[in-house]
Amino acid sequence: MRRQTEATKRKHQVSSDAPPAKRRNEISSLSAKKASNKETQRAFKGSAHKTFPPKKHLDTIGNERQEEKPCVKTSSLFKNNPEIPELHRTVVKQAREQVFSPEAFQELDLHPHLISTINTVLKMSSMTSVQKQSIPVLLEGRDALVRSQTGSGKTLAYCIPVVQSLQALTSKIQRSDGPYALVLVPTRELALQSFDTVQKLLKPFTWIVPGVLMGGEKRKSEKARLRKGINILISTPGRLVDHIKSTKNIHFNRVRWLVVDEADRILDLGFEKDVTVILNAVNAECQKRQNVLLSATLTEGVTRLADISLHNPVSISVLDKSWDQPNPKEVASIQLDSFAIPESLDQYVVLVPSKLRLVCLAAFILKKCKFEKDQKMIVFFSSCELVEFHYNLFLHTLLCHSGTPASETLPSASWPLKFLRLHGNMKQEERTSVFHEFSHSGTGVLLCTDVASRGLDLPQVTWIVQYSAPSAPAEYIHRIGRTARIGCHGSSLLILAPSEAEYVNSLASHKINLSGWRDGPAVKSPDCFQRS
Repeated sequence: MRRQTEATKRKHQVSSDAPPAKRRNEISSLSAKKASNKETQRAFKGSAHKTFPPKKHLDTIGNERQEEKPCVKTSSLFKNNPEIPELHRTVVKQAREQVFSPEAFQELDLHPHLISTINTVLKMSSMTSVQKQSIPVLLEGRDALVRSQTGSGKTLAYCIPVVQSLQALTSKIQRSDGPYALVLVPTRELALQSFDTVQKLLKPFTWIVPGVLMGGEKRKSEKARLRKGINILISTPGRLVDHIKSTKNIHFNRVRWLVVDEADRILDLGFEKDVTVILNAVNAECQKRQNVLLSATLTEGVTRLADISLHNPVSISVLDKSWDQPNPKEVASIQLDSFAIPESLDQYVVLVPSKLRLVCLAAFILKKCKFEKDQKMIVFFSSCELVEFHYNLFLHTLLCHSGTPASETLPSASWPLKFLRLHGNMKQEERTSVFHEFSHSGTGVLLCTDVASRGLDLPQVTWIVQYSAPSAPAEYIHRIGRTARIGCHGSSLLILAPSEAEYVNSLASHKINLSGWRDGPAVKSPDCFQRS
């Protein structure tokens, strides 16, 4: 009996340990699949270039072959591009301004040493039109609202009267007196540029001390300079408000000049409250002074600022004679949001599909700056991140010589290519270094945001490329104003996606004409950037 019981237990134990039939089939199929996968991997490693036939799907019921699924077409870079719409451009009459006037600085009642400095240091003999109209008015002590195109010499239009009036004071200026002139500018680069211009004009008058305050610098060193004394103070609005609130030894009781340069940009950057704080601080200590507002565009914000800061001002606007006479209504329509374009500036627009924009930009930079002599280019982007991305990308691609084809395939003339970047997220020391390097360089490509679009005088810039379309026509004007300055020749290129074609008509409504490139789709041939 005991033996039968043990035999029964062993029988049940064996039967429970054995897997059921279904489970055995699954285990065998899994092991078979693993073996086939290993064989496939070995076969693939042994013949890397071997192509396998497409798998045929068997019908579950009739074991019949199904038709292959249709392949999804993937668009390559230069194929299957969207159609580029025909660009219908409205031809309008652009507002023009005469840049130069026949009058020389000697005809003004200026100090002989000041005239000599203008002629020898600044190397200027004749006045521009805006200087001819502005300087006599400002020397009379009148407030003024000055509107003139970019690159027409507005900085000297107020700097010369300021220096002339301060050096002529009967009681000689002392450094410890503090500010006699206060100049507000929107960006740090423009502050440095204006400071450099004032420094040159003050070479014969060493007792007048200029100074600059701007973000990114150490407040402690700026407070030390204010303590020693600054007679012509150039500052960005935000940093000046910081010192008004925190620095005890800053005072405005001797201020005779208040100048707001690039007034529209100051308002666009959100400095309206800061300007109000500055005006209140100056008004609290000094009621009698001369006020000047300067801008390349006349907006509602500028006119509002003029109403609260200027007293019985003279309005100075330099327009071509054809705008002065026959149709007063037409002239009035361009006074507000009026945009004057330099005559020596050629403007172009090209429509490019989104996936080809980067290729076209790289090709254009190489064509103009690598294989043509004496080319200097500024490329505008909409954000700091885009500037950094393209800067790093071009450094590792366009400057990389590892993939350069044979020398016989390259054009005969090949010039060194240099890339620089400038945007608001950079440290101030780096921004200043880049600004000076690009200013003194004869060639190069500057990738930047709108931080470089206002008031900067960057010599010998031949091309302005707008990779990101500006949000407003005024920004377009200021961007292209970095070339064709003081009568020099320059060109600009606006790169648009086909969906942005209507932007051209928006510019035309503001009296801005753009020329197209070669007829036909702009991206179908490598010659797309040849001038038509």
